[in-house]
Amino acid sequence: MPEFDLLVIGGGPGGYVAAIRAAQRGLTVGLVEKERPGGVCLNWGCIPTKAMLRSAEVFHTIAHAAEFGIYADNLRFDYAAVRQRKDGIVKELTDGVAGLLNANGVTVIEGHARFTSTTTVEVVEAGPSPIFEGGPRYAAAPTANAVRTVSAEDVIVATGSVPAVLPIPGADLPGVITSDGAFGLTEVPKRLVVIGGSAVGAEWANLFHEFGTDVTVVEMQDRLVPLEDKEIGVALVRSFTKRGIKVLTGATVTAIAEGGTGLTVTVGGAKPQELPADVVLVGVGRRPNTAGLGLEIAGIATDARGFIPVDEHLRTGVEHVYAIGDVTGKALLAHVASHQGLVAADTIAGHAAHIDYNVIPAATFTHPEIASVGLTEDAAKAAGHDIVTAKFPFAALGRAKSFGDQEGFLKIVAGKQHGEVLGVHIIGPSASDLITEGALAISLEATLDELAETIHAHPTLGEIGMEAALVGLGLPIHVAPPRKR
Repeated sequence: MPEFDLLVIGGGPGGYVAAIRAAQRGLTVGLVEKERPGGVCLNWGCIPTKAMLRSAEVFHTIAHAAEFGIYADNLRFDYAAVRQRKDGIVKELTDGVAGLLNANGVTVIEGHARFTSTTTVEVVEAGPSPIFEGGPRYAAAPTANAVRTVSAEDVIVATGSVPAVLPIPGADLPGVITSDGAFGLTEVPKRLVVIGGSAVGAEWANLFHEFGTDVTVVEMQDRLVPLEDKEIGVALVRSFTKRGIKVLTGATVTAIAEGGTGLTVTVGGAKPQELPADVVLVGVGRRPNTAGLGLEIAGIATDARGFIPVDEHLRTGVEHVYAIGDVTGKALLAHVASHQGLVAADTIAGHAAHIDYNVIPAATFTHPEIASVGLTEDAAKAAGHDIVTAKFPFAALGRAKSFGDQEGFLKIVAGKQHGEVLGVHIIGPSASDLITEGALAISLEATLDELAETIHAHPTLGEIGMEAALVGLGLPIHVAPPRKR
């Protein structure tokens, strides 16, 4: 008999959520995790970067406190304390996840799993890490590197992703780091070149700039955050440039070399140049974390990029084997992994569940923040929609003015005939919180009329969705109507 009804490989935001849901459904569940619970999101991504970005935001606010009639002298920051605060938040949350796994009766096995058959894995155990002491129950691992065999009726692969490495000369030099490596920096670099202007690169560029680093971002596309609506990416370039972050778009890094005072980054493109740097941060994407997992032994196929294809219920091509999260390549976002975990666990337990990949909100925690859901203007046109677009600026909101942060706008992409909301795109304060209304609007097939007729509290930043809807209907109240030609 299998030891568990379900074995989850990986304890990130997909894996631990799947394990908890399956246990709630009455299954016996084992979870294999080689590091700390929470995966990349809690340990190396979402949470630690946001904790450090919050420190940078506070520093920025105090530096501009005179604008609010508040005066602060001798302003300084302690980067060691910033990192210590981040570590404390990470430990609190990972301890919390460990406690939740324990409370739900999930058996945590610490180590690295590799398939020996379709539903059997061997776990190279390294003993319990401090994060587990006094916390959840786990299989004892008295001998380092001992091998334990674990079997289950069903298996979920939730091993996540790791930073991609650039195949260019000098990418392996000291001082060239990934987003993971950035957490190892014990001091703020004087000169930083960020390769890649997507969410990861833009966030790190923003963070170090606030702490005084001379930052240059190199992006091969014609704008930053190229997956976002074009107007959003262009607006972020404009904002970064205004604040003193140098942005090179339409450019590629061809080589990195050691120089007399650090590193030299060679940039090709319309204007080839050499950039001096103390640290080079590579933020060009992520690849599936499947090394040493033994997928081929279990017969689990991967696509050309190494991701595991799955169906709408997260089944792989192998019976009783599921995959969730970044390793599927669907959308490399923690909240998508969590929802996939719920769907996979419910499916295994015999409950109906589904996921709609057309309504996935995304957020980038730069200053200004960026968030989006649904179709961009270009994507809507490419899909054959006859559309109307509407924008409303934060500068026209009383709350944004009183808040002291009025940069940016909200943009709605809607169907022209019926006004159905197809996409919402925001750059500005609290964008990551405001996007939820857009996601709900698309999920419920709401129209511009329905958004406009919904009473929004005043004065709030949330009014911006209603105001943009009014613009889309040609009935703007708090901005001037477009000029008639």
